[in-house]
Formats: sequence, C-alpha cells, structure tokens
Amino acid sequence: MTRPLISLAALLALAAPSFAQEASPAPPSPAEIVDQAPADEWFAIPPEDLLVMTLAPAADGSERKVVIQLMPAPFSQGWVENIRTLARANWYDGISVNRVQDNYVVQWGDPNYDNPEADGPAKPLPEGLQVPNSDAVISTPYTLSVDEDLFPITWTDAGRHEFGSTYGSANIPWPDARNPVRITGPYASSYSFNSGFPFALGFPFGLQFRIAPTKPMIAWPVHCYGMVGVGRGMSPDTGTGAELYTVIGHAPRHLDRNIALVGRVVEGMEHLSSLPRGKGQLGFYEDEAMRTPILTVRVAADLPASERPSFEYLATDGASFARYAEARANRRDPFFIVPAGGADICNIPVPVRRTGSE
Repeated sequence: MTRPLISLAALLALAAPSFAQEASPAPPSPAEIVDQAPADEWFAIPPEDLLVMTLAPAADGSERKVVIQLMPAPFSQGWVENIRTLARANWYDGISVNRVQDNYVVQWGDPNYDNPEADGPAKPLPEGLQVPNSDAVISTPYTLSVDEDLFPITWTDAGRHEFGSTYGSANIPWPDARNPVRITGPYASSYSFNSGFPFALGFPFGLQFRIAPTKPMIAWPVHCYGMVGVGRGMSPDTGTGAELYTVIGHAPRHLDRNIALVGRVVEGMEHLSSLPRGKGQLGFYEDEAMRTPILTVRVAADLPASERPSFEYLATDGASFARYAEARANRRDPFFIVPAGGADICNIPVPVRRTGSE
C-alpha cells in the first residue's frame, strides 16, 4: 500500500503555531498598564497632604526618610489637622519608634506617654488639638456618612457596580466580561477607592449585608499594608495623633472601624518594615537602646522648594485604573496559569509615583 505523500510545507504548517498566534502580543501586566496610563489620569498630591519623617541614620550612616500621604477631606476628620499641628509645633522631633510587632504594626510616639515604667514625664501636647468623640457618628468616629457620588466605581462580590449599573454604563470600559473584577471579603458588602485610598462601604442597618437601598451610605478606610493610623487607649479615647502606627504585615482588617486611619506611607516603607522586632508584649522594646529615634517630622508644604518631595497617584475613577484592577484580579502575563477572578481590596494597591522636587 502506498503511503500518501505530505509536502514539507504542510508538515511545517501542522507542527508550528500559526503566524497570527505568534504575532499576538502578551496581555499587559498591571505594571505595564500603569506605565501606559496617560498623564491626565495622574493626580498630584498636595504638599499640605505630605509628611516627611526623618529617622536617625542607619547603622551604615545612610539617611532614612519616610514620606506619608495624609488622608484628604472629607475622610480625615479631626486627626489629620492634629497631625499637622503637632508637626508644625515640632512636637514629633525627638520621639521614637517604640513598638515593632512582627506581621502587624510599627508604632511611634513619646516613649513616656501612658507608660508607667517611664523615667520621665510625658511630653506636653500643643494647644488646639481636636479630640474626635466616640459618639460623633452613627456608630463610631471611624466611619463617615457619605454620598455615593464619592464612589463612582464600586466593586462587590458579583463584580458589578454597587448602585445598579455595569462599568459600561458608568463610562468605564469593561476590560473582560468573562473575568469580571470581584473585590470581596467578610468585612463589608462592597469596596471602592477615593483620592487614592481604599475604602469599605456599607449601610447603617446592615453594614456587612445590604438588605435594602437605605441611605445614607457609610464608608470607612481599611487597614492595608502601609496604611497609617492613630494609636489610642480604651474607648471613648480616640487618640490625638501623637501616637501613630503603620501596618507592616498581613492586613489586620479587624481593626477597621475601631481605630482612625489617617494616611499611608508612599515612600521609605523599608525603613520601618525592616526594623528589629520588639521582644516585649505587643512588640514593645524592652531595651530602650533598641528604639529608633525620630529626628524630625515636617509638613512638606513647609519645606524649602528644593527639599519638597512631589508625588502623584493614578486616578481611581479612570479607565487605566479599571484595567489595572482587572489585571490584578486576573493575571494573564506569562508567569501566571489560572486567573484568580477576584482580589482582596488590599491586593489592588493604588499606584503612586515620585515626580521630583518642586
């Protein structure tokens, strides 16, 4: 029996992928989407909303600076203005990092404050500080009654806009209808972003589960890595801003709505997250020599123009951020095999970049 002849060209066509397959570009990674975002989708962070904290030099003599973006109105309430007051009074100068708890927080403040074992008196606070009341809002001072217009794009477990529309009708192109973005978790019914910060959303009579379109809506910032909060004592104490902390581990979301969040670290996080862990209870340093001195804390607007840092963040209500969030939830760049189909709010960090000095 004669074997049928197959040409070399036909064999090559069967063995090799098509030219169209070879030529199709790989899906962009989240970083590539951010790099391609147009200039008009980036927003400058006002110098009034930036804190520059200078730690004592590292063991090798290198400088250590941490830049914090303060949360803008209407979410800042009284604490952020307190922090500006403390910084402008030079109150933070000479305090220290007193607590580093592994996979949790770094906390700094006056080592003599509320410390029965302290050798000296607590540092006097400047006049004019506000003390938000624990009865200031419906449940706690750590949530705000807000208008839904502050959150034009809101994600839920179903990957839909919370207020009844899809991304298409919200004028945001839906990147991939087969793999919608889902941001879900046990702590809220939906999630969103505002002014570059992550928020959880709910309603007064059903914060976790929306059972009716009751208004007003309640929003609160969430404890993601690098977020900065206000240390406090037992309720009704809500803290003044004299003690601050930042998250250095897995997002401790159980702290949401229990402590005030006032900002996030946008540069220099490595100087805090790499500090030696405290061996005492809650990570406090038993050996005072382990504390890292804080030399100065300044509002960036008060620095000379040559020393003033400048940052901008990617608009969270724009098309590039929608594509970026979808790519974070469904990774398709070559390393990944299976798109996850969703993400935790803290796994979609808002891109921030330095733009030089003014």
